Amino acid sequence: MDRVRDLASKKAAVIFTKSSCYMCHSITQLFYELGASPAVHELDNDAYGREMEWALRSLGCTPSVPAVFIGGKFVGSAKDVISLHVDGSLKQKLKDARAIWF
Repeated sequence: MDRVRDLASKKAAVIFTKSSCYMCHSITQLFYELGASPAVHELDNDAYGREMEWALRSLGCTPSVPAVFIGGKFVGSAKDVISLHVDGSLKQKLKDARAIWF
C-alpha cells in the first residue's frame, strides 16, 4: 500500500494499468486528449505489480486496473473516470490538481 501511495503522490495525475488492458489504454488516451500527461505504471511490468494490485483492490478498485489518482487522491476505475468526464468534472479535477492549466 505504501508503494501505491508513494507513486500516486509523485505526480498530479497517476494511472495504474496493465499492458493488455484496453480500458487502461482508453483512460490514458482520454487524459492525453484533455492535455494531461499522467504517470502511467504498468503493474504487469513492475516487480511489485502483484502487491500493488492487491493494494488497489483494498482501496475498492474493482477491477484493479485502471486505477486513477488525481492530486494524490484515489478517483476510481474506468467507470468512475468516464462518469466524471461525462458530467464535466474530470477536467476541473485535473485543473485543481495542476495536471492541466487550461
